[in-house]
Amino acid sequence: MFFTCTRIGLPWQRTRTLATAVTRERVPCRTLPFGKLVYTQRFCNMTSLATDADVKQTWRTSMNDKGEFVRKTSAFRNWITADGSSGFKAEANRYHLYVSLACPWAHRALIVRKLKGLDDVISVTVVDWLLGEGGWSFTDAKPKCSLDTVNNSTFLKEVYLKANPEYSGSITVPCLWDKQKQTVVNNESSEIIRMFNSEFNTLGKTDEQRKLNLYPEDLKEKIDAVNEWVYPQINNGVYRCGFARSQEAYNGAVKELFDGLDKVEAVLSKSRYLAGNQLTEADVRLFTTLVRFDTVYHTHFKTNKRRIVDYPNTWACVRDVYQLPGVAETVDQEHIKKHYFESHKSINPFGIVPVGPDLDFMAPHNRDKM
Repeated sequence: MFFTCTRIGLPWQRTRTLATAVTRERVPCRTLPFGKLVYTQRFCNMTSLATDADVKQTWRTSMNDKGEFVRKTSAFRNWITADGSSGFKAEANRYHLYVSLACPWAHRALIVRKLKGLDDVISVTVVDWLLGEGGWSFTDAKPKCSLDTVNNSTFLKEVYLKANPEYSGSITVPCLWDKQKQTVVNNESSEIIRMFNSEFNTLGKTDEQRKLNLYPEDLKEKIDAVNEWVYPQINNGVYRCGFARSQEAYNGAVKELFDGLDKVEAVLSKSRYLAGNQLTEADVRLFTTLVRFDTVYHTHFKTNKRRIVDYPNTWACVRDVYQLPGVAETVDQEHIKKHYFESHKSINPFGIVPVGPDLDFMAPHNRDKM
């Protein structure tokens, strides 16, 4: 049997094909029962999808004709409000957060949940670090991973399909679930952290945590401006480097990434944090990328022009945020390293996980003296 793959999403009912080929090259293949195929631009990589609903599981469906990785927009965008006017009222024990400890986007939500003292207000399930053919899954056989005790699902895709049986978007973390309405509230990390920051203020553990504001009115414009370039150049920039499928796409992404990191270093040479001397969401959003950079991205995503430890002010700021109360316990380098190096077989075919580097996140940072 032969096929020619030319674009993403060719239908292939009831078969799964094992092959690797350059786009448009005819190659022999053998088939196995069940599943569907996802064809990527330029390479014929594939993944098993959820059901006939064609739920998408991986980054491979996000490549354009130039071999560039283009992140898809999150689908669930409801908003939780303190007064319930949105239909989703901020209440203790009503909402559940599905996360991966490896994922920088989910990590944002975990950090803000911790900083705002919402540990006992919003429950959490941690998925398996391995992103396999069925997508994010649940297990209690690995450290810090857990079964889904809320929806009793085996895969996270089942949670999404429970919320909407017709759902055909990506299965992503973080995923914020409403136990009362039995639906996904939101799966956009930037919005989840703002809800945690402002709408649950009466429910935080301590007065200090309730008063903490990571998106204060007087700094909103400055924070938004920082996010505007940090996201495309750095947060998403590392993925654009790692998932590039052409030299042109990679070269462009690497240049933008390190231009962004150089800019961060310049900003942090003058102020403790990105928006001044006050911790804001901009710092949280950047931190979750930087804390993974030297461990994973530098090698795995070929972002090896410089390391974060080579930027004195940026590296000190990473340690500053890491040492804030509660933040360190949200960082798990075992999950981080094993997820990337074991899951991305097109980048690391044998799934070998490097032992290093040795990084001292608890070394004095002296940022408080600025």
